[in-house]
Amino acid sequence: MEINTAKLSQKYRTNVPGLIRAWKKGLSDLEISCRTGINLATLSQIKCDLEIAHRRARLAQKQASSQGEQVSAKHHILLSPFL
Repeated sequence: MEINTAKLSQKYRTNVPGLIRAWKKGLSDLEISCRTGINLATLSQIKCDLEIAHRRARLAQKQASSQGEQVSAKHHILLSPFL
């Protein structure tokens, strides 16, 4: 699952991929706010939305991989009942 930055950009009416690049470069929220004119509260809300989206994506990936492991474990028990 990939994060829809276009949807976030539309929601906040700003360039979210540009903000992500700025954070990756190591710029602080105050520096980004001064350069872009975005309120600090809005920047923090964008950051929270991105973090939540990343957590959901990682959780979905983890659940998908754990379901695959559970299926193989069940098959293993069925094939070797005397373990």
